[in-house]
Amino acid sequence: MYFIGYDLGSSSLKTALVDSETGETITVIKTPAEELAIDAPQAGWAEQDPELWWKCICEGTHELLSKTGVTPEAIAGIGIAYQMHGLVTLDAAGHSVRPAIIWCDSRAISIGDQSLEELGETRCQTHLLNVPGNFTASKLRWMQLEEPEAFEKTQTFLLPGDYIAYRLTGKPQTTASGLSEGILWDFQKGEPAYWLLEHWGMPDSLVPEIVPTFGYQAGVNKAGALATGLPEGTPVFYRAGDQPNNAFTLNVLEPGIVAATGGTSGVLYGITDSPEVTELRRFNHFLHVNHTPKHFRIGQLLCINGAGSLYRWLKDQLDVSGYDHMNALAREIPVGSDGLVCFPFGNGAERMLENKSIGASFSGLEFNRHHKGHLCRAALEGIAFAFRYGMELMEASGVPFKTIRAGNDNLFQSDIFTTTLATLGQTTIELFQITGAVGAARACMVEQLGLEETIKRAAGRDYLATVLPAREGAAYQKAYLKWKIELQKTLN
Repeated sequence: MYFIGYDLGSSSLKTALVDSETGETITVIKTPAEELAIDAPQAGWAEQDPELWWKCICEGTHELLSKTGVTPEAIAGIGIAYQMHGLVTLDAAGHSVRPAIIWCDSRAISIGDQSLEELGETRCQTHLLNVPGNFTASKLRWMQLEEPEAFEKTQTFLLPGDYIAYRLTGKPQTTASGLSEGILWDFQKGEPAYWLLEHWGMPDSLVPEIVPTFGYQAGVNKAGALATGLPEGTPVFYRAGDQPNNAFTLNVLEPGIVAATGGTSGVLYGITDSPEVTELRRFNHFLHVNHTPKHFRIGQLLCINGAGSLYRWLKDQLDVSGYDHMNALAREIPVGSDGLVCFPFGNGAERMLENKSIGASFSGLEFNRHHKGHLCRAALEGIAFAFRYGMELMEASGVPFKTIRAGNDNLFQSDIFTTTLATLGQTTIELFQITGAVGAARACMVEQLGLEETIKRAAGRDYLATVLPAREGAAYQKAYLKWKIELQKTLN
């Protein structure tokens, strides 16, 4: 028997098949071949049609079964990971009211600021562990104010992964962890923040049914079975946002170890066992997948919107054969990129920078000195510097960085990026040959084995390598200091 895991990102869907007894990865496929488009009807907006996600789920499932020869009846369960903070709204017939407003959309920043002023920082700090910011709740409020007719049609809201589960099962559901990522969870009361919806004049009925992160949630219905080829009744056993899921995948469940990703965005995700927070504005706090009322575990997430998106953009502009070619060009350039400085902040407002949108840029460019290799190296260094800047903010708030764990994909396949980050943070980086889709599939094992045994069976299975800080770190520190000085000038 096997489990299927889906990991829905904003650029693609990854679908994994794992053995249900051992957790061994059978295969992982990516859908579609080209990256999914993000629509921007206005500056700072970012939308996707949820129907595209569902199309990828159906195509990915059919391809997976066809490629492996596994019969649909051999699928024992489904796990779902998904891009966080998005908003999908459904009408009474269960259809999307409007395109999904996804994670990197900036339209609700002023809504979040106004809500913070109305609610007060103390209440947000003690009950939400976050400020409303530019998350799902604020996006829902924006819709209420700016698109009242569409809002009136809305019967319930879902996060992106909830929508996928809904299309599979026909049941609109979410999790406590999901509501916390939308800033819709009262940590003190241990329930949805109904008082926040009341403050905005929204009905409690908008909140869908809440199901556990791990365990039986619902079964695939007839429509889901016809579309995907999976048997009717196939259980959905797990759902979580991509970053909590990535942490679970890398066995980051307790304080001290930090999970990281370097895809379209860059993320650092640490764990705390304290219900008290000091930093509200630059990073966020969500219920981690292993949180229980008696086992308090909060994920602390810092997101850099512009990370891999910068490197992808640069690849599209340069006449290169791919990322390996870019990395090879970058290796020919010394640390510091011969004075070329890059800011990667070109993918919307950066929460780390207090929701400022300063854009991406290269500075210090000299036409007779710098070429493609410099642009590639400066981009990788600029992203690594942004990660280090975020680490410093988290360290100041008490998050320890003993070890960083990451999947060996995207930016973490670049030795320049990983060595720069390890050297600046004086921390080791452990790389694993694994993806979030595999983690989502393995999470289905918790239903039968429990969390501890599931982790035990998977531990060490995917370890690849450890990146150590460079022996001589002075050049890295000098380049980073120059970058920080330029950043402060830009911010001021």
